[in-house]
Amino acid sequence: MKVEARPYGSLVFRYREPPPSGNAINGLGEAARKPARLVFHWSPGRKPHPWMALDLHFTMVSGLGGPLWGWGSFLQRLRMIWALRRALGPVAPVRREVRDPAAMAREIKALAQRLAGDCIVGIAEIGPDAVLEGGNVPYKHAICIGVPMNRSIMVEAPAPRAGTEVMRTYRRGAVAAVKLAEHIRAMGWPAKAFGETKTTDLLHIPVALKAGLGELGKHGSMISREFGSNFRLVAVATDLPLAVDAPVDIGVDDLCAGCQRCTLDCPAGAISDKKQLVRGVEKWYVDFDKCTPYFAETAGCAICIEVCPWSEPGRGFKLSEMLLAKRGAKARPRAAAAAK
Repeated sequence: MKVEARPYGSLVFRYREPPPSGNAINGLGEAARKPARLVFHWSPGRKPHPWMALDLHFTMVSGLGGPLWGWGSFLQRLRMIWALRRALGPVAPVRREVRDPAAMAREIKALAQRLAGDCIVGIAEIGPDAVLEGGNVPYKHAICIGVPMNRSIMVEAPAPRAGTEVMRTYRRGAVAAVKLAEHIRAMGWPAKAFGETKTTDLLHIPVALKAGLGELGKHGSMISREFGSNFRLVAVATDLPLAVDAPVDIGVDDLCAGCQRCTLDCPAGAISDKKQLVRGVEKWYVDFDKCTPYFAETAGCAICIEVCPWSEPGRGFKLSEMLLAKRGAKARPRAAAAAK
């Protein structure tokens, strides 16, 4: 698969006085557990941040129908924002009692899949690690929905058609999340739909990991068996009693530790081969100061998630099975030796 992108050295956006490192704002190297801080994707109502100028530049060339992505992405974003006007709403005065949270979880997942079409769904409790610093998500559970993008279009990333497909997928997910939230509110339980990054205080990846949708890859994005990294996340937060899912181990680390594909294909050289300490957690981390200027200049990127071996359609399940079997084969002799 050939992916073409503008060379990093040709970027036209430059700060006269560079802002504080986005890596520092993100908590790279910090041992203490802290909430994630806003560092990009600003929206009205949020406080300005040090990278505001680059953020607005990104908005101008993408979200406002700039020359790189054109009007397709802009119109999809408008449709998504229009759908999310109903993210919150009145709750029915008569509440449907829930005696079996597991049965209710199955019912809600089935409805989410009918509303979103081909997707993955999981449920997790919302903890402090899933809320942006200063944000407010006063609900117990997150219903996480992973909506796949059109792979044949996304392999062109960061071309304009790929940008439009990203926003089309977010819009499709937002519509489904809004309808699901409305259904839950009609049952007498509070619920709010959360769409793409600019519109949410809920951090999608932490709850999606807890909900078992996949694992974090070295490119900083989720990897699932079903879609690899070729999907986008939306969610519904609610107090509806639901059985929660558990995190999964599909063998992502086994492959990422030695795979060089996204590392070599990243035009900005932002992807590390080793996990790093970020706000008290050792995890895969993408260098913000290298990635974001390129991401903003090309009005979005997605090269790393499309070159990922997991994203090849139909490959994830077999890849996971092979990696876990290989790990098990290595572990058995060690376990036998330890038992002697």
